[in-house]
Amino acid sequence: MSEKCSELPDPYFLLSRKVLFEQLDRVRELADYVSYSFKTNEIVGRILEKETDVWFGVHTFGSLEKIEDKSRIWYFAQGWDGSEIDYLLNKGVRSFVVDNKNDLNVLAEHLERKRMPDQKVNLLLRMRLKEHTLQTGKYFVYGMRSEDVEDSIRRFREKSYIDKLGIHVHRKTQNVSEWDLKDELSEVIGDIIEDIDYLNIGGGIPVRYKNYRVEILESVLKQIKETREWVNSKGVKMIVEPGRYLAAPPIKLVAFVKNIYDNNVIINCSVYNTFMDTIVLNLRLLVENELEDGEEGYEYLIKGETPDSYDIFRYRVRLPSKLRRGDKIVFLNAGAYNYHTEFCNLPKLKTVIVDLNR
Repeated sequence: MSEKCSELPDPYFLLSRKVLFEQLDRVRELADYVSYSFKTNEIVGRILEKETDVWFGVHTFGSLEKIEDKSRIWYFAQGWDGSEIDYLLNKGVRSFVVDNKNDLNVLAEHLERKRMPDQKVNLLLRMRLKEHTLQTGKYFVYGMRSEDVEDSIRRFREKSYIDKLGIHVHRKTQNVSEWDLKDELSEVIGDIIEDIDYLNIGGGIPVRYKNYRVEILESVLKQIKETREWVNSKGVKMIVEPGRYLAAPPIKLVAFVKNIYDNNVIINCSVYNTFMDTIVLNLRLLVENELEDGEEGYEYLIKGETPDSYDIFRYRVRLPSKLRRGDKIVFLNAGAYNYHTEFCNLPKLKTVIVDLNR
């Protein structure tokens, strides 16, 4: 895609630092510490590292290298060995999240064998929570069972190489129904709550899309605050680990109309290089200035530029004015997981950052 072969402007992402820091302020009210899930949007993560003191949840070595201050990383183990643990320690990583007994035993055996008292680590044990949704079988359930977490907390509490010890739990993304955190956690970790330093409740705080209206959001935030009050009363600090909630609202996707026929609008980008959650999670981006159902306007289907029939941003959107070739279409809350694929050799879109002075 180039100005040489099209008179249309290139599509791009528009990131507002002002909105990003407004989202961060809301999150800071919920917990004692914020740990940003770096995989959600790397550019957001770089801004947060440079201008804030938040921590980062990291899952791969590739992401690890993008963060300069490795001491702010919580690294999520998955099938590691001693050489990988040494690599992380040598890089300055001292905080880990482990979700299975095999990885936990590898870490313990390695640290006990090394016997390096100056390399104390912080450890969170990921515990699975009961799933209540109809599509539970569709998703992999991370974490150890509560009884295994309880045994491991007691096992590691007095280890000389452990500094801070805690529990990590997480609700899957865009969860709007499973937020009885305080009641559920009090049942499963009530006996060991005073043996831990941290409780990380993960992320999963919902964001509004066309098919996710999240009127329940205020209730979700209330439940998170109640959970914090409970763990704080036990001497435990609470960590929240938002990704989508921080990254989505500050970023808009700006695209341009290539063609219009039969109320079909073809724009000059694709879900495959802007918002794969359209296909992965069936999330539909809101369009700026779109009308509510029933309001007078012009109704369109918005499709991406590839030949794939799944490449549809919105099946139906009602706009106040008729669209023409070259018109701008702006999608809202577009900043989470806006990774691109190599399908049709699509390019990676640039991100334009605004509100440089907030």
